[in-house]
Amino acid sequence: MRFDILSNKPLMYWVRPVFFSLIITLSGCTAFTDIKTNLSDSLFGADPANPPAELEDIKASYQLNVLWSADIGESGRFTYQPTVDEKLLYVTNAAGEVIQLSSESGKALWKTALNEPVSSSIGLGGGLVLAGTSKGHLYALNLNGKKLWSAILSSEVQGQPRYFDGTVIIRTTDQHIYGIDAADGRRKWAYERAVPSLSLKTQAGIVVDGGAVYAGFPGGKLVAIRADNGKLLWEATVAQPKGVTEIERIADITSLPYVDGPVVYVVAYQGKIAAVDRQRGQVLWSRDISSYVGLTGENDKIYLTHTLGSVYSLDNSNGKTHWRQGNLGYRNLTVPLPVGTVIAVGDLEGYIHLLSQDDGSFVGRTQLGSQAIMSIVSGQTNQFFAQSRDGNLYAVNIK
Repeated sequence: MRFDILSNKPLMYWVRPVFFSLIITLSGCTAFTDIKTNLSDSLFGADPANPPAELEDIKASYQLNVLWSADIGESGRFTYQPTVDEKLLYVTNAAGEVIQLSSESGKALWKTALNEPVSSSIGLGGGLVLAGTSKGHLYALNLNGKKLWSAILSSEVQGQPRYFDGTVIIRTTDQHIYGIDAADGRRKWAYERAVPSLSLKTQAGIVVDGGAVYAGFPGGKLVAIRADNGKLLWEATVAQPKGVTEIERIADITSLPYVDGPVVYVVAYQGKIAAVDRQRGQVLWSRDISSYVGLTGENDKIYLTHTLGSVYSLDNSNGKTHWRQGNLGYRNLTVPLPVGTVIAVGDLEGYIHLLSQDDGSFVGRTQLGSQAIMSIVSGQTNQFFAQSRDGNLYAVNIK
């Protein structure tokens, strides 16, 4: 059930997870250069401080079958997810192409070149196909791939553009959120925050639900703003920076919030997971779990990928652990995706792992390729789509 924060009425809803790559944003003191190098190397370097956990043999009770695969272009430094619209898929790549495909066959139906790197996943709404670029442009195409208009923003587009009631809402890497008129690209409103000297720059954007925009920021801050005019509704602190060094004190919200009825859930890197009341912005419960990938939920449970690679199932009413799968450490997992009775996660070596929703045990596994899986999204019943960093898109069925 969806909860309309402006009218206080329940509505149906859905939210797609968004995935990201982390980059360090630095300004001011040159001493931050070493911090940037050390943090980049420890989290994302070619030689990770901790090698990925070795995979043990499992007894599979589910089979994963690749229905089709398509080469859609490499992602470069960006992180994308396919956007699903019934029998169509919309994808993009670092070369600046927007592509519509058949979700049944993987065949490309049209391709439009924007001639600059696309930094966001594709957004849909109001008959528009929406793409943001690294040069700070927002492009609107029609459903046949024809360019309709473009808007100039303040910096690189971050996350997926969202559509709400005639407005395209989009976030940029300099901590701005814009409301853009969907008819002509004219700016309606802007919300901005100060950029901290040291933060984790992500490609997680915003969630729009029930007339409100939800976004996480550095310092463990979660905000809700009005989708119609950009006015702040409330701000909640879900994680407090702690520690001695600048790195230890990073407590940024680096992934998408997850909205479920009257509650929004959010998790911070080196911080907490928290449940926040959508009307008042009051933290209902929190606990110390760190994630830079994110969380999702289904059937009164929250599923979370820990910073170090464990997968958690939590009770959404109090945060207590149902189960924890700890045998995928340092494998750079995606956000867990509920599919039927299992949880699917992708990893840095191209594997898809299936976990039982009941106890987190391994119930299936397949390797789609040798490169990292950067996103998986739901398709039809017992089906999902996975996008790898080297530019391959897969349709996978679970039996």
